[in-house]
Amino acid sequence: MTTTTAAKADLLRSLHVPGEPLIVTNVWDAVTARIVAGAPGVRALATASHAVSFARGVADGEGLTVDQALETAHIVTSAVDLPVSVDFERGYAADLAGLEANIARLVDAGAAGLNIEDSTGPNAGELRPLDEAADRVAAVRRSSAAAGVPLVINARVDALVRGASFDDAVARANAYLGAGADVVFVLGLGTEELVKRALAEIDGKVSVVSNPASVPLRRLADLGVSRVSFGPGILGLTLAHLQAAAAQLTALGDYPAELGFKY
Repeated sequence: MTTTTAAKADLLRSLHVPGEPLIVTNVWDAVTARIVAGAPGVRALATASHAVSFARGVADGEGLTVDQALETAHIVTSAVDLPVSVDFERGYAADLAGLEANIARLVDAGAAGLNIEDSTGPNAGELRPLDEAADRVAAVRRSSAAAGVPLVINARVDALVRGASFDDAVARANAYLGAGADVVFVLGLGTEELVKRALAEIDGKVSVVSNPASVPLRRLADLGVSRVSFGPGILGLTLAHLQAAAAQLTALGDYPAELGFKY
């Protein structure tokens, strides 16, 4: 299993190409993983903690226990052959020893990569000190190396959405890359100008989250972004279609064509 997971990690890493971004449609269970994996062109999957949490009836932001998070990771990775990056939130541990232990368990669950956050909670201003956050990235790298799987680390930079400056966001991004991250996931790059500035000032690959108000996907590729995900938006998309179909059926309307979808 370790050899297979290590190969998946290497494949996932190779898919992060500036200008040819890895597009990951976020999933949260076995069936969503299989459906997305079966779509033409899909090369890797990523879970979204928001969707995983809401599917279990708890709030995002480590409302899950670490055991629940790891169980979901195992369910998703076991359902598909593609590499899976797991949204592991803040690592479900306050100290480095606990984080390293949890990363070893994440490797055992079959993850090829992960997101790791630099905030300590959901509210503005709750950012870890830069050195502490970088140490946690280094701990993830150290633990995954010891486990024999070079996890692809997508280090999340929350500075812009927590009220910090752009310079602080760049400093954090570069520190995380220096600590072993493969790519930095910068929240708050909502305009083309911000994306351009991040790409110019960050010394490595950049990942973004997008929605209908964001920079168009083709333009993100042209600018040199390496990865694009959609976070809770994919859950919202799925639920919107489900709710609309329920309303149409309840009103004795036409059968939605998707009612015959073969899965």
